[in-house]
Amino acid sequence: MGNVTLEPFYGGAARSMSQNWHDFFFGALDPWGTISVDKLPGALWVQALSLRLFGFHLWAIVLPQVVEGTLTVLVLFRAVRRVAGAAAGLGAAVVLAASPVTLLLNRGNISDTLLILLLVLAADATTAAILEGRAAKLVVAGLWVGLAFQTKMIQAWLVLPALYLAYLLAAPTVSFVRRCGHIALSVLVVAVVSLSWMTAVSAIPAHDRPYVDGSCDNSLFSQVFLYNGLDRITGHELNAPDCHPQSPYLVGIARRDDKIGAGTFGIASGRDRLLKGVFGRDDAWFMAPSLIAAAALLLGRRRMSRTDPIRAATVLWTTWLIITGIFFSQGQYLNSYYVAALVPPMGALCGMGAAAAWRKRHAMRTKAVVAATVAISTAYGISLIPGYAGIHTRVVVSSLVVAAAAIALLLVSQRLAAAWIVTIGFSLSSVALLMGAVWASGSVLASGQGPFDTPYEPNQITFLNQTRPALLKADWPEIVAFANSVPANQAADVLESSAGAGYDIMVTGHEFLPVGGFTGRVPSPTIPQFERLVNEGRILRASVTVIPLTSDPVMLWITHHCAKQQFGRSTYKAGASLVQRYICSPDPVRSTRRAAAPTLIR
Repeated sequence: MGNVTLEPFYGGAARSMSQNWHDFFFGALDPWGTISVDKLPGALWVQALSLRLFGFHLWAIVLPQVVEGTLTVLVLFRAVRRVAGAAAGLGAAVVLAASPVTLLLNRGNISDTLLILLLVLAADATTAAILEGRAAKLVVAGLWVGLAFQTKMIQAWLVLPALYLAYLLAAPTVSFVRRCGHIALSVLVVAVVSLSWMTAVSAIPAHDRPYVDGSCDNSLFSQVFLYNGLDRITGHELNAPDCHPQSPYLVGIARRDDKIGAGTFGIASGRDRLLKGVFGRDDAWFMAPSLIAAAALLLGRRRMSRTDPIRAATVLWTTWLIITGIFFSQGQYLNSYYVAALVPPMGALCGMGAAAAWRKRHAMRTKAVVAATVAISTAYGISLIPGYAGIHTRVVVSSLVVAAAAIALLLVSQRLAAAWIVTIGFSLSSVALLMGAVWASGSVLASGQGPFDTPYEPNQITFLNQTRPALLKADWPEIVAFANSVPANQAADVLESSAGAGYDIMVTGHEFLPVGGFTGRVPSPTIPQFERLVNEGRILRASVTVIPLTSDPVMLWITHHCAKQQFGRSTYKAGASLVQRYICSPDPVRSTRRAAAPTLIR
């Protein structure tokens, strides 16, 4: 869509939420508020406010993520500067800004951008609390984590062990019991803020709010802790008695994307999952230097006092990196942009490690460690670049030349103690450590990629991710004209799965009734609810997959109670599936008559 790659499911929800405050509060996907999105709506609230302020534009949907990504870089700089100085903070900010997954994520409308900003704010507040020993700052950190939960649910809680371990070890408050009390107060704030909206919505009668997508019992707690929690670990998505079987055509779409490599769901979990392939090209460019920096900082400051702030910060960022990394490595369901949450701790560790190395740059041990880090990182970075990448030779040659020059100068400086040799050697080392990520980020920008892409991905995947939205955008005028011809109180169409309806809702702002939720397995709407809508004249047209035949009860009801459309484009292909349009009416005879009347054409 121009220079913007959007997830239309979230885009449709943001537009619906921008149109009225009822949909805004509940995070409804469609303008009628029949069903919610399958996540908590924290990030969508910000996008909806942007649309309400600026009107519907693609840039208005993306603008919040651009602002949030920029703020994350600035907040990370402040958090690291608090303990290690401005140079370390600048290094952390550069690593974060130069990482390709950061650039990719912030070019779309994915909620992870806001999640990461809020978590970095929590780390910054915890760092301040460690320096001052004040419970109030730790409470603020809990507030940020609670708000992050509203954005991405359980993933926000993964940083809590890192925050509280660092505070427990290093806060200047003398009493261990008092430090535990401060943590308990912060945990209480996290719980209250995290669960407040869920609890409030759950207290509202079901008929006064949208059905909760991602659940088969209309429960936000099922959506959050099962569908977006345990199911992500076990892979048993929506394995509940009241869920519908997934329609064959939706299964076919998922298999097609996995077959061509467009999705990451088929990548098996494992210890090295984040270190190679798609995920490695997204996040692993700074993995080696960050882990080496963490080990060097912890070892070098092992004899410092309990309240040493640099060691405390190292514990915080290292624990964040390890726990989140383990969670992503073992989960069954992982989108590539999820791993952007690993970059802030890597940036912080690299920044603090670089500053510490510079302070001891004349020590032989420091030069040896830096030279080894450059050699390991360069070799590993080259291994991440697939052979089919068009710039493979340039990347490899330039990386090797800079790394070799840096290592040579560091080795020469072991014998010749000239300050300029050391300075140039360390400067080239920094460049060498950045080169892999900078090349990858450059390829991202040159290809105009978005959050669903990865650096150096096959051309056919980039083509698919960019061409499909462009082709859809070409149909906008027709879709908008069609939706504008439909009365405001009538759905323009009935579509199976919220994923399909979201695009048309985003483009038109009109009701396209979603059936089955995002996965197509959610029992919303029920057959009685759908019949009532038909009897009220609010449903006229429905698009049903007939080859292979849908398994959704509502869509099957349509095939038995509505007439096949006899005018205009009555059938169309959706991938390998055939979709038949039906015309519904409260009066079966009138339904058949209207099916042949050319009143609606699309």
